[in-house]
Amino acid sequence: MRRPNRFKNPQNDEEQFELRLIIAYGLIILLFLTLLARFVWLQVLQHDHFSTLAQNNRISLVPILPNRGLILDRNGIVLAQNYSAYTLELTPSKIPDLAATIAKLKTLADVTPRDEKLFKKLLGDSKNFEAVPLKVKLTDQEAARVAANAWQLPGVEVKARLFRDYPYKEMTSHVLGYIGRINQKDKERLDDEDKTTNYKGTNYIGKTGLEAVYEDDLHGQVGFEEVETDSGGRAVRSLRRTPPVNGNTLKLALDIRLQEMADKLFGQRRGALVAIDPSTGGVLAFLSKPGFDPSLFIDGIDSQTWSALNTDWQKPLINRALRGTYPPGSTFKPFMAMAALMTHSIGLRDIRPAPGYFTLPGSSHQFRDSKKQGNGMVNLQRAITVSSDTFFYKLAWDMGIDKIHPVVGSFGLGSKTGIDLDGEASGILPSKEWKEKRFARYKPEVRRWYPADVVSVGIGQGFNAYTPLQMANATAIMANNGQVFKPHLVQQIVDSKSGEARLIEPKPVRQLPYPQEYFDYIKEGMHGVMISGTGARVGVGLQYSMAGKTGTAQVVAIKQGAKYNAAALAEQYRDHSWFIAFAPVEKPKIAVAIIVENAGFGAAAAAPVARGLFDFYLLGKVPKDLDGLLKTVPQENGDAAATGEQNENAAD
Repeated sequence: MRRPNRFKNPQNDEEQFELRLIIAYGLIILLFLTLLARFVWLQVLQHDHFSTLAQNNRISLVPILPNRGLILDRNGIVLAQNYSAYTLELTPSKIPDLAATIAKLKTLADVTPRDEKLFKKLLGDSKNFEAVPLKVKLTDQEAARVAANAWQLPGVEVKARLFRDYPYKEMTSHVLGYIGRINQKDKERLDDEDKTTNYKGTNYIGKTGLEAVYEDDLHGQVGFEEVETDSGGRAVRSLRRTPPVNGNTLKLALDIRLQEMADKLFGQRRGALVAIDPSTGGVLAFLSKPGFDPSLFIDGIDSQTWSALNTDWQKPLINRALRGTYPPGSTFKPFMAMAALMTHSIGLRDIRPAPGYFTLPGSSHQFRDSKKQGNGMVNLQRAITVSSDTFFYKLAWDMGIDKIHPVVGSFGLGSKTGIDLDGEASGILPSKEWKEKRFARYKPEVRRWYPADVVSVGIGQGFNAYTPLQMANATAIMANNGQVFKPHLVQQIVDSKSGEARLIEPKPVRQLPYPQEYFDYIKEGMHGVMISGTGARVGVGLQYSMAGKTGTAQVVAIKQGAKYNAAALAEQYRDHSWFIAFAPVEKPKIAVAIIVENAGFGAAAAAPVARGLFDFYLLGKVPKDLDGLLKTVPQENGDAAATGEQNENAAD
């Protein structure tokens, strides 16, 4: 049994009570101060930060895509446009079982193995919360079936998207190029150029051609919509909308009706055609045959089609007009003639022999003329008209490459023209320095410039190699008496917002400092080609004045003494057919360069295309028999490239 404490101290008890009371008050004050400090921290010091977070939880920014700008020809005919179609899109982060969802969608829409393959590829390149298209261009029935089952398909949406359409397909593929899905490389470039914000929600970007060069104009400015969302992220109402600015419209100098006629005149042949307005540099037609359907690349081309395009021996993906380099054959002679006159290597009235063959001093090798008996005694103008090889062999030998190079180069041959397309080839205008550099890894005897080199160059063979665009540009400069314009495809950019058209002024780049009488002299020689020269057959019945020059570019060397026989050669080893021309001679409205690959004599294949094209452009006449225009006929009475071994060093 516990005994009561008979010695209890009341004073001590009171002190303990007061101590406990003080401690309790202290704890209360400390807790209050802690709460006050936290309140100040949250409500005062971190107010902006948490206010922004709260706002973001409630408001979402949804990008509004601009319509991509149209591309029109010079008459307002649509070459590239947009159309709307349904797309089936999946957001992986919102889908519990992706495989099961795709299996379900296959019962609602025609999802092909190719669609699935492309989806997996895009999925790998995207973030988990981004919507990825499983199938594009749904039919109305497919869209309705998916929408009706949306309640059991979380993370699946049917969206209306704009797609690009190229009505003229292969015919304009090498001019317009195409758009394609934005890949990682594009994203990095957009990020480097600080354009990522403007591509929010955008799936496509220009990849090649005008679509790529004028991407900034065509794409436009993305808009945004502020949307209030609930706790589940569903849109409740729209708070504010910043509309997008649609892309600008490109209006080209190109005439699609002329392009269409050029395509018909070519038929199924391979080659290229470039037509230029000499007074502005505007490109009227720009054709590379064969072409390809640009639509194949928009949503990713399948491997089979890609392989087929790449292994096609006709190489439809190569832009021959821009990147194809060929020896120009005798179409080189008018520019060679200007070099001869400007260096006083020959006079306007000088008469010289044009025999059946030419030999270098101390050599028995014969550089033969296409006309076995030669053309007798001719002046420079007549040599152009009849395309005498031996006349130009001797002329080139007398001049040397150092006199030829600067004058011919002033016409833009061997240099990029600066056209508004990417990937232009510069071609080759040979010189001693060029050969030394080109064969730097070889023995000194290979790098050395030999007398035979300049002989071949004089008739447009040897190391010469130019693009059809360069030849058309040089022809336009000749037609325009030496006034140089930069070739361009786009002539107006129409602002989508204001409707104002920004004209790309055709300003002359420079004027060649050559006497007018030299231009008149050479142009008269080219005019003679259509009257009594190598193009006389094509010139029959002309209702306007036309100046031209045929060319036949050798593809393989022919042994000394052997005779060129096209029928004995595989098609790809036969000569190329060239023709350059402009009309009317007095005031040219159109200049053209045409190459028809492996089609033989220039007057047989390329010249008839130019005649048909000029009749259509200047007179509005449509040739009666398009198929009959492109017949390869035996070479006779004309320029000859297949006359010896002069092409054994043909340009690479």
